[in-house]
Amino acid sequence: MADKKRILTGDRPTGRLHLGHYVGSIENRLRLQDEYECYFIIADLHTLTTKPRKDDIDALRSFVSEMVADYLAVGIDPGRSTIYLQSAVHAVYEMNLFFEMLVTLPRLTRLPSIKDMARAANFEDEAIPLGLIGYPVLQAADILMPRAHLVPVGKENESHVEITREIARRFNTYYGEVFPVPEVLIGDVPILVGTDGQAKMSKSLDNAIYLSDDEKTVDNKVRGMYTDPKRVRADIPGTVEGNPVFAYHDAFNPDKDEVEDLKTRYREGKVGDVEVKQKLSRCLDNFLEPIRDRRSDIVAQSGYVEHVIYEGTQRVQEIAHQTVTDMKKAMGLAGLWNRISRKGRDYAKKVAPSS
Repeated sequence: MADKKRILTGDRPTGRLHLGHYVGSIENRLRLQDEYECYFIIADLHTLTTKPRKDDIDALRSFVSEMVADYLAVGIDPGRSTIYLQSAVHAVYEMNLFFEMLVTLPRLTRLPSIKDMARAANFEDEAIPLGLIGYPVLQAADILMPRAHLVPVGKENESHVEITREIARRFNTYYGEVFPVPEVLIGDVPILVGTDGQAKMSKSLDNAIYLSDDEKTVDNKVRGMYTDPKRVRADIPGTVEGNPVFAYHDAFNPDKDEVEDLKTRYREGKVGDVEVKQKLSRCLDNFLEPIRDRRSDIVAQSGYVEHVIYEGTQRVQEIAHQTVTDMKKAMGLAGLWNRISRKGRDYAKKVAPSS
């Protein structure tokens, strides 16, 4: 693995993963597991930027296990990829501090995604926590800690990776080449609209189909999905473009001929929403069934998920320590402390009373 380039990506542990996570990033992670050395972060520190209360932190315990069970169920292999807990990698705290010196507040506040996150958390403009504004800086520490070359993310995080690229270039300019400048990789479906048709799929908006949803739940959610609001009868020609049901067909139905037939008949007013949704439910259940089965087997092995996290976190702690050591050497901080500690010890020996 030493000659492979590295990937860093991950998710905040705020609950189970959904189809939006899959098309946004997970699909690329699975595809690249053999080609890259992969690091997948359980970003619990990032959760604190919008959920800092004790009750929120207590909820992380179950959310972490739920999310990692989803990782393993979709096919992320801990033998080929490293899954780790962000808050247990203390070197990242130091990296975050160093990187805060390399980016300006106006640069961070210009990011639309930060304002979107603040609105979703019901923060007023004057009450946005410093940690949320600095979210992309901590994200830069996550990405550069393993010196990642590629970052598979959803479309909404693309601007955050650009901050990482700027910080890496600035650090290298000031102190010498320590970090690669990572590239971003967006999924084939940059943003998957939610089942309400109004926004991207999100746990907080209750418009998500989860990777662990059972067949009945999936069917109920699909039957309730929005379609063309102007189409009140099956014999009225409908609009395919921007129609959430067809967006899901494009993303998850492997039978492209069937999808094209449905689109043609929909535009001509020769197929009803019921048939289109029934076929979507069928293909989604075919996609999710093996994931659900693997997840059940994984959850049945008490302690296995925690073992995967523990092993991965230990590996990453060593990598992170080396990265921070190299940073401090490049910055001159290691030399400063070495000189002071050496002279301090010499002085202590000189003035110590002889026995």
